Amino acid sequence: MDHITKVSIRDFAIFQIKFLIDGLKDGTVFTVSFVAFAVDLIFKRHGERRYFYRVMRVSEKFDLWLNLHGAAIQAEASEYGLFGASEAGSDTLLGRL
Repeated sequence: MDHITKVSIRDFAIFQIKFLIDGLKDGTVFTVSFVAFAVDLIFKRHGERRYFYRVMRVSEKFDLWLNLHGAAIQAEASEYGLFGASEAGSDTLLGRL
């Protein structure tokens, strides 16, 4: 098996794992957002301390960290695939790997 095929297999596995993580996050945020919104309504919470918007901010930060599709264009052009497209140490999942 040549180097490019091995990189493609590795990148496919990473992409599938990222999809799984993203799906778990979506299911969790779906449920938690209902609870947060209900708490905000019941206790008439207003302003920055509203739980619903806090859940949205955390979800957005997680999406930026996961960076599901962000490295796609650079990965295709690099012989190292996804690892060639993500800067080591960056604040993303691949950067941490």
